Amino acid sequence: MKIAIVGCGAMGSVYAGLFAAAGHEVWAVDSWREHVEAMRAHGLGIEGGSGDLSFRVQATTEAKDAGACDLVILATKAMQVAAAAESAKALVDSHTLVLSIQNGLGGPDTAASILGKDRVMVGVVGGFGASMKAPGHAHHNGMELVRLGEFEGPVTSRLQKVAELWQSAGFRVKCFDDIDQLVWEKLICNCAYSGPCGIADRTVIEVMEDPDLSLVSAACAREAYEVAMKKGIKLGFTDPVAYVRDFGSKIPHARPSVLLDLMAKRKSEIGVINGAIPRVGHQVGVAAPVNETVTALVREKERRLGCR
Repeated sequence: MKIAIVGCGAMGSVYAGLFAAAGHEVWAVDSWREHVEAMRAHGLGIEGGSGDLSFRVQATTEAKDAGACDLVILATKAMQVAAAAESAKALVDSHTLVLSIQNGLGGPDTAASILGKDRVMVGVVGGFGASMKAPGHAHHNGMELVRLGEFEGPVTSRLQKVAELWQSAGFRVKCFDDIDQLVWEKLICNCAYSGPCGIADRTVIEVMEDPDLSLVSAACAREAYEVAMKKGIKLGFTDPVAYVRDFGSKIPHARPSVLLDLMAKRKSEIGVINGAIPRVGHQVGVAAPVNETVTALVREKERRLGCR
């Protein structure tokens, strides 16, 4: 299969490397020129949960260089999806499927508005804890689960084929009939760690073990769970705090993307993670003051650090 990863940062690099290892033709598309040049010159290095490996991939800053692909994976942050989807038009023909994978709320909807809801599927990943060590070199802490779903209706044969493709590359995959469930189950975990880790400059386990930060993390998860329940989302658990602690225990030394962005003085995805809870909560009549406060503190930190 010919696969393009649009937004080949930390998570995208893990996808690209393992798909390449499985024998697929992989195109890594990213705007970070140094990263692209490093992949061209030395290959793509991956270390951590999948071992210490190096892979040859095609790398470019221009999606049009790849041409039409069988599968396009949009792996950018939520605020970059619109630009990524526009560039991905050069990768799409009549048979191409698109999988949009982002933290938080809204990314796949943006992709579908540009590329068509009939073409776009939704992915949610958890338990990876990925980061960039250097251009051309990514690290990830684990390989917990890739969740896949269609925008509307139950699991389809095409979704099953995409799942088999991921499985062939060594990923653990589960397909869902209800995409709201898969999105919100991951969002609740993101809320528990993204904002608190970002504010305090702590890893997941450091937040879990701190007597004060653990209370903030738990409150973020409870609020997100209460909003989901009021919204009518079906979830596979009834104890959000136990659920997020189990999630966190599998990637204890991970730094969530919000913290990594702050460390790099980049604007983070806090608005579609913790910031999404009070916004949706207002729509359904559920207050979310902890998530609102955490979001405000992250945004203040972004301004203080001069994040762009």
